[in-house]
Formats: sequence, structure tokens, C-alpha cells
Amino acid sequence: MARKIVFTSGKGGVGKTTLAANLGMCLSAMGERVVLADTDFGLNNIDVVCGVENLIHYDIVDAIEGRCRAKQALVRHPQYPNLYVLASNHTDPDKYISPQAVRLILDSIAHAFDYILIDCPAGIEGGFHRAVASAEEAIVVTTPHLSSLRDADKVISVLKSYRLKSVELAVNMARGDMIVDGETLSPREISDILKTPLIGVIPQDDGVFLGERSGAAQKAFRIFAGNIAKGTRKIYNTAHKYSGFFGSIRRNLKKSL
Repeated sequence: MARKIVFTSGKGGVGKTTLAANLGMCLSAMGERVVLADTDFGLNNIDVVCGVENLIHYDIVDAIEGRCRAKQALVRHPQYPNLYVLASNHTDPDKYISPQAVRLILDSIAHAFDYILIDCPAGIEGGFHRAVASAEEAIVVTTPHLSSLRDADKVISVLKSYRLKSVELAVNMARGDMIVDGETLSPREISDILKTPLIGVIPQDDGVFLGERSGAAQKAFRIFAGNIAKGTRKIYNTAHKYSGFFGSIRRNLKKSL
């Protein structure tokens, strides 16, 4: 039976969708059967991030309203055979869909997969509750920016009202050079401030789509996926290459760019 994990954030623009998609790819590469379920009906784009937007024939609302079976709405990724995408509502994003209806669809396919990763809208409005109601676990995504931390704290508080098995933290867009220079909080410090266990750290990377990540980001995602699948608590050290003599040179070069 699939583990249903919702990826949420208080603030938009923290890379939540990209993070969920890349984790789905890593888990599928490990042999896990994964569904990426898009429940962001307003800004639905996980199919675009995964590069399968032209393969979408049915979406989650088609399955809810009986125009197809739930499995027919799943799109298999052409590069990752164990990875499937369940697209959000493309035809009528303003249409009300109840949390119970979304949960019924996800529960109906859970027996055939190991993970259902649920991409949740940012904020704590109706779409947030619709996504979280279908989940058993939550990963809150934040960046080191103060506004993101404040919003993440609000989300964590709201998640306490749900009976989730776990609520954990992922820090995205971490800058190792700025951490070493004391210009930003480290992921461990962020975890302490938010009083939420840290499960993953991803360095700042310009890659957006699957397969465009730097070597550092690839390693960080593999560690993150291993923590989810194996219950380990290894954290990618974004500051390592910026420490010491040669690290100071790298920091100065990065500042001059």
C-alpha cells in the first residue's frame, strides 16, 4: 500500500513542485513505484515540470466525475517506467472539488504503488486542506529566506490539526557560501527554529526540469530520496565545498559573478 506524502509550503516560489517531481524520479530509479499527484488546481504544472504535458488525456477531475477510471488518468513517464503523473484539473480550475473526492481517487490506486507524492498549493486556503486531507505524511518545503520561514511556521502549525504520521522539513535553494559567511541560516538552524525534523536539503540550482540538475543537486536528491525510502537521516552538506582555503576562493568567485 502506497505511502501518501503531501509536499506543502506556506509561500509560493520555493520550488515545491520541482522538488516533489525530482524526488519522484529518484524514488522510481530506486525501483519504487511512484505517482506524482497534482492537487494544485489553480497553478497545475507538475506535468510540465515532468515534461509529459503533451501526453495528458485525462486528469484527476475526469476520474472523479467518472469519465475515466483512475488508472486511465495516470501517465507513465517515458524515461522513468516506475513513475506516473496524475494531472490536476486542466479544463475547469475554478470548479469545486471536495477533499473526500480527491482522497477516494488516491485511495483507489494506492494498492498498486509504493508512494503517492501529492503536490499541494502554497498557502493554507481550501486547496491546501484538500491536499492534506488525502495524505498520511507531510513534508514542508522552505527556503532560508525570512518570509518563507514565517509562512512555513504557519503551515506547520496548521498541520498539527491533522492526524499525520509525520511532519518533516525540506530546505530548498540552500547557499553553502552564504552559510559559511554567516549571511544566512544553516538548514540545521532552520530546523531548530521551526521545531521540525530535517529530512532533506537541496542546494540552489538553476535546473528546473528532470535531468537538468547539477551534480551537487543530483547527489542531494539521492540522499533525500534515501532518507524517505530507508528512514535514514543523512543530510547533504551544502557548505562543504566552501570551507577552508579553496572554499574561500570559491566563495569570492561566486560573489564576483
